[in-house]
Amino acid sequence: MVKKKQETKENLKDRIKELFLQSPKTKMNYKQVAKRITQDPALEKKFVSGILSKLSKEKFIIEVYKGKYILNPKEREKSRAPGPIITGTVDMKQTGKAYLLTEDLLEDVKISSNNTNTALHGDKVKVQLFPKRKNSKPEGEIIEILERKKTSFVGIVQIHKSFAFLIPDNKATPVDIFIPLENLNGAKNGQKAIAKFLEWPQNAKNPFGEISKVLGQPGDNEVEIHAILSEYNLPYSFDVSLEKIADKIPENIPRKEISNRRDYREIFTITIDPEDAKDFDDALSIEKTDNGFYKIGIHIADVSHYVQEDSPLDEEAYNRATSVYLVDRVVPMLPEKLSNKLCSLRPNEEKLTFSVELTMDEKGKITDTWIGKTIIKSNRRFNYEEVQEIIENEKGEYSEQLLLLNQIAQIVRKKRMKNGALGFDKKEVKFKLDDKGHPISVHFKEQKDAHKLVEEYMLLANKTVAERIGRPRGRSKPKTFVYRIHDIPNPDKLNTLAEFVAKLGYKMQTDTRRNISKSFNNILEQSSGKGEENLIETLAIRSMAKAEYSTQNIGHYGLAFDYYTHFTSPIRRYPDLMVHRMLHAYLNEKTSSLPANPYEEKCVHSTEMEVKAQNAERDSVKLKQVEFLADKIGERYDGVISGISKWGLFVEIKENKCEGMIRLRDLSDDYYYLDEDNFQVIGHNSGRKFKLGDDIAIIIKKANLLRKELDFELAE
Repeated sequence: MVKKKQETKENLKDRIKELFLQSPKTKMNYKQVAKRITQDPALEKKFVSGILSKLSKEKFIIEVYKGKYILNPKEREKSRAPGPIITGTVDMKQTGKAYLLTEDLLEDVKISSNNTNTALHGDKVKVQLFPKRKNSKPEGEIIEILERKKTSFVGIVQIHKSFAFLIPDNKATPVDIFIPLENLNGAKNGQKAIAKFLEWPQNAKNPFGEISKVLGQPGDNEVEIHAILSEYNLPYSFDVSLEKIADKIPENIPRKEISNRRDYREIFTITIDPEDAKDFDDALSIEKTDNGFYKIGIHIADVSHYVQEDSPLDEEAYNRATSVYLVDRVVPMLPEKLSNKLCSLRPNEEKLTFSVELTMDEKGKITDTWIGKTIIKSNRRFNYEEVQEIIENEKGEYSEQLLLLNQIAQIVRKKRMKNGALGFDKKEVKFKLDDKGHPISVHFKEQKDAHKLVEEYMLLANKTVAERIGRPRGRSKPKTFVYRIHDIPNPDKLNTLAEFVAKLGYKMQTDTRRNISKSFNNILEQSSGKGEENLIETLAIRSMAKAEYSTQNIGHYGLAFDYYTHFTSPIRRYPDLMVHRMLHAYLNEKTSSLPANPYEEKCVHSTEMEVKAQNAERDSVKLKQVEFLADKIGERYDGVISGISKWGLFVEIKENKCEGMIRLRDLSDDYYYLDEDNFQVIGHNSGRKFKLGDDIAIIIKKANLLRKELDFELAE
């Protein structure tokens, strides 16, 4: 207990010093200091007073009059001595402080709220570093805004007598946008709107803006969905001129085009998709050869035939880079005429495709491959549930072909896992909505054998295409190509994970890529069904790097592939469309190697747009989760602690996967502090612990639709 008190005092001392450095001109007494640095000041006032007295004797602070202290100006000067200047991207927090994400240093740079200048989240900036203090992270001050990342903001209009504000929805925008009344453009108090950033005058507390679009009343489904799309600068619809261009594309396939393709129209072919899907961009075919092997065709919609490079349709597809899948809709990359008709592999219709044909035996061994343009005619459209039923019952329409496809897929999957692929099977949340878009029930989309069947053949096609172009064959240098890459886990996060799971009795080898993958899968398997299962899976996922697009191949760690690309979804992903065009050029020897720079720029853009789309999807799920629980205040649920912060415990409800927070200030039985290294909070007096992955019972306390936040309280 003595040691714990000593640690608490040292921790408090550092926080108090940091507080004075961040507020160098503010006079504070022990009550004011305690209030700013702790969730429960009453429990720490006895420590704070003594620490202030000690810091005064050390001349770090000056007692200006009895009990009132201010930072010693000399300390301010020491902390502000000129340091190196670096550039990076601002990661702004809700509190107003920020971090600089930079490649110039191994770790992020902390920037206090009074040193952020006029920077906003995502801006590219110059930062002057301060001298590094002992055992502290690098800190600095933003001295110049190089590039504004965001110039429009979504939020609620708040009108006063002689001025107005837009209160941003995004928590990463900690300042309100000042709107002169003449710039309201018809917006009314309480409406949700978009404000355009105009300027941030010197010495002004807030940036100035104007309302560029009124979205409507908060809480309305259309308004909220459009607000999410606007937040990430994603489109709602297509320009009429683009729709007209798409509508003019002829539906009939010329005989000359058919003669240039391999004909699969008489070969058994099917599509397998979600029940509510409208764009069927991949199909599978299978036929037995005379020597007992099987030719399995993976057929992908030939979007590149219809969307010509540098055409208006292509430019729009590139700008969007991806389809966006929200809870209640899909915002497609291509107009409906293309995505749902011309390029959708609908049953009993002749369709142009780009195919990978694999000759395989019953054990999944590939003996031959062929890649080229084809024409198909699907025999039947299956949904996943229908295929799953056939797999489980071993009977049904086309059961012989489906069972054979599944048998080979399972063998291929087993080999892939043995080679070091990672096996994360996360449940996906789906909502059933009423006609007004309000959620009435929640269910989970699980990866069953039917999903894995399709997945394995898509992975094989992507891998085969990447190997064909990327693997050197007597050439000194491979041709330029677009890859889907995934780096090895972050070493620091990996070591933290290894140290932590060792405390739980699990061994993790981190010396080679193969051993890391093997350890991950072993630990996930060994912890399955145990109390720490959620904790380990969460930490394992957090240690992973993010997959991205690049012309520089480093392989795909998560799949254990040396060569991997995205070839199988050109209807909804622009990189796949690039791959189709490049592949066709190389297969027909139209070019030796394409220039890398333009494609690398397109890869970076595609990755950025993918992240935006994922964030928008996440926000739409969060919106529906809050809506779903809004009328369930006071109800009790079983959950699991899914995150830990100095503010509280994030809890995911087991039966519906909705996530909210128990704020530490609401844990009234003790003062709780964060033990970051062990992913837990600990009661100062009782020693009671709440750890990541723990089961916990909660009561719904509050549902904030505007902030998309759920507040829980502990159910004792």
